[in-house]
Amino acid sequence: MTVVSVSMPEALLDRIDEFSEEHGYTGRSEVVREASRNLLGEFEDAKLEDRRLMAVVTVLFDYETTSVEERMIRLRHEHEGLVASNFHSHVGGQYCMELFVLEGSLEDISSFVGKVRATKDTLTVDYSVTPVDEFGSGPLGAANAHEHGGHGSHDADTETADADTETADADTND
Repeated sequence: MTVVSVSMPEALLDRIDEFSEEHGYTGRSEVVREASRNLLGEFEDAKLEDRRLMAVVTVLFDYETTSVEERMIRLRHEHEGLVASNFHSHVGGQYCMELFVLEGSLEDISSFVGKVRATKDTLTVDYSVTPVDEFGSGPLGAANAHEHGGHGSHDADTETADADTETADADTND
């Protein structure tokens, strides 16, 4: 087996060591190998190919790390056809959470999640994927536009929601 060197923050290494001990792994390498296999296999589920999917992606980062927020804004605009909604919130006093609701193909969602995960200084990136075509919205590529009457539109630009959240955060986090 090939030996590799990987750099990571000391806190993450400590978590891996604790996890290894608590769950009976023989060491760090076994934990990293399993995590790598799981990461690589996440989007290889053949039953999701050629399906219209919905995904929710949450990103947590430190409030002071403006480069992450700037990258999230760029990704939102680069993928405006994929991002159905975006929400920004302040949590825990020192963190920002970015939540994306995506609708598209497995390939597009996988690409987006990969770019988010590759963003330096993110603390966590979590997501869930659900096929929406089984709910009657049609096959991949079908038009899914609909009207909701009086409660707004499904627009990827959520500046109003961001402003409302920031106001709510100011009330609860100060």
